[in-house]
Amino acid sequence: MPLYEYRCTNCDKKFEELVTGGSAEIVCPACGSKETQKLLSVFSAATGSSQTVPACARPGCGSGFG
Repeated sequence: MPLYEYRCTNCDKKFEELVTGGSAEIVCPACGSKETQKLLSVFSAATGSSQTVPACARPGCGSGFG
């Protein structure tokens, strides 16, 4: 079940809602208004490694640009 972020256009409160499918009506938990707007959420992904790898590890790679 996806978790979406919303903003109430009545009281400007931001909140998250777990949506269980269909077109359920989203209600602001602060003021009870049904005037809500779905926000564009950002996400984070773990890579499983804490080491950074250079984009070009070969000797001389990237030369000749300039």
